[in-house]
Amino acid sequence: MKKYITLFLLILLASCKTKAILAEGSASNTLSANKIITNYDNNKIDFSTLYIKANAKYEDAKQSQNVQAEIKIKKNEKILVSIRILGFTVAKALITPTSVQYYEKIGNKYFEGDYAGLSQWLGTDLDFQKVQNMFLGKTLDDLHKGKYAVSILEKLYKLQSNPDTNTNKSFFFESDNFLVKRQEINQPLQERALQIAYPDYKKYDAMILPLSLAIDARQKENKTNINIEYKNVSFNEELSFPYNVPEGYERIYIDKI
Repeated sequence: MKKYITLFLLILLASCKTKAILAEGSASNTLSANKIITNYDNNKIDFSTLYIKANAKYEDAKQSQNVQAEIKIKKNEKILVSIRILGFTVAKALITPTSVQYYEKIGNKYFEGDYAGLSQWLGTDLDFQKVQNMFLGKTLDDLHKGKYAVSILEKLYKLQSNPDTNTNKSFFFESDNFLVKRQEINQPLQERALQIAYPDYKKYDAMILPLSLAIDARQKENKTNINIEYKNVSFNEELSFPYNVPEGYERIYIDKI
């Protein structure tokens, strides 16, 4: 079961590549949490559709795999991801605000359901908006709904949620455009942690997007690393979202606690 969930995680986390890198500043003066969030909000998400090609590398204790990904996003409505190896499609995922569907040709399996099981495995609540935000370099959480302590760490502004809860969340921003450089979710009691880092960004006419992602997920002794390099991206084209599970595939289920 775990290999199917990790494959799905790989499908979710990919993006686009160019050569130009957006300059970023270093935090030097402490700002209020509200000021940081307001500056972050100034980075608008201005597109109707987004088409992305990417290369990605997945690695855990047992395997290392290089793949290509094609990602189609219709803003706030649906995401279609195709995973390819040597030009052949080996998996597809269709993600909407209410459902998650995917199939993979290695083993002829498919999944249809909601976000509950995947949220349990990742160690954080997962929904469509958070998946979309991961592609766009945005925070997983709506920052307006939380209370945060402010500090400066490694020349980045850091917002940290209330440490008294079992789930600790931290968000790091550079100081020129207040872009997300890193976000971390830790659950010490469950020995689970998720970190997503965004080394570089590029400014397009429509918006600013990350150039690469680095994901580190840990659950007890199990560690997963996913690194994504961006290839190309286009905005506001007319896109199709074809998804059909081939006949004869076996449905799989993710156990819920």
